[in-house]
Amino acid sequence: MNNKSPLILGVLALLLLVVSNSLYVVKETERAVLLRFGAISQSDVKPGLHVKVPFVNTVRIFDARLLTLDSPSERYLTLEKKAVIVDSYTKWRIIDVEKFYTSTGGDEMRAQDILGRRVKDGLRAEFGRRSMHEVVSGQRDQLMEELTVKQDKELRKTLGIEVVDIRVKQIDLPSDVSDSVYARMNTERQREAREHRSKGKELAEGIRAAAERESTVIAANAFRDSEVTRGEGDATAAAIYAKAYTQDPEFYAFVRSLEAYRSSFANKSDVMVVEPSSEFFKYLGDSKGGK
Repeated sequence: MNNKSPLILGVLALLLLVVSNSLYVVKETERAVLLRFGAISQSDVKPGLHVKVPFVNTVRIFDARLLTLDSPSERYLTLEKKAVIVDSYTKWRIIDVEKFYTSTGGDEMRAQDILGRRVKDGLRAEFGRRSMHEVVSGQRDQLMEELTVKQDKELRKTLGIEVVDIRVKQIDLPSDVSDSVYARMNTERQREAREHRSKGKELAEGIRAAAERESTVIAANAFRDSEVTRGEGDATAAAIYAKAYTQDPEFYAFVRSLEAYRSSFANKSDVMVVEPSSEFFKYLGDSKGGK
C-alpha cells in the first residue's frame, strides 16, 4: 500500500495539471483568441469557462475595456508657421481580436505605439491646415472630431481597434513666441476697445442732442401755452374791468383813486409836490369827487 501511494499522488498531480491546463476563463471585460501551435484556431472567444487541449492550444487574453493613451506633449506648427505645444490623449478599445493579434502579435504596447504615431501625424497635419486662432478657440472641436473619425476608420482596418475619442487637453505657446503673440493680442483688444468707445461716444452724442432738441421743443411749447393762457387771462380781466366800469364808472374811479393813494403814501419819507386842486385829490375832499 505504501509503495502505491507515491504513484497515486503522481497520477493525481498529473491529472490536476492536465485539468488546470485544459480549462480557462474569459471575463466579461476581456477578449481572447485560441491558438493551436501559434496559429489562430478560434477568434473572439466569448466570455465564460472554456476547454482547450493542453500543450497544443494556448490562449491570449486582452483587455476589452476602454483604454487611454496619454501622449506626451508635442510641438506643432500652425498655418502661419507659429509653434504650439499640444498635450493630448486618445480613448480606444479592441473590437477585432483576430486582427489585433495578427497585426501587433498581441502586444498592447506595440499597438499604443502605432496609435500614438498615427495620432501625432494626424495632429501635425490638422494643425498645419489651420491658423493660430482656429486651433486655439475657433475650430478645436471640429479638428478633434475630424481626426477621430479619420483615425478610427483607418485603425479599424489595420489594427482592429476602435478610436473612440481624441482630445487636446492643453495648448501652450513656446516661450519664444508667447510674448509676441500676447503683445499682438493686446494690441488687437486695444483697437477693439477704441472702436467700442468711439461708437459709444457717437451714440451718446446723438442721444444727448436728441434730448436737448426735445427739451427745447418742450420749453418752447410750454412758453407758447403760458403766453396764450396769460393773454386769455389778461383779456378776461380786461373784460371784467370793462364790465365793472360800465356798471358804475364813478365807483370804479373812486376805487382806482384809493389804490393810487395807498401806493403813493405807502412810504412816510416820500415827498410829493402837487396842487391841492389837482384831479389827483378830488376824492379827498368829497367822496363824490366834487371840488
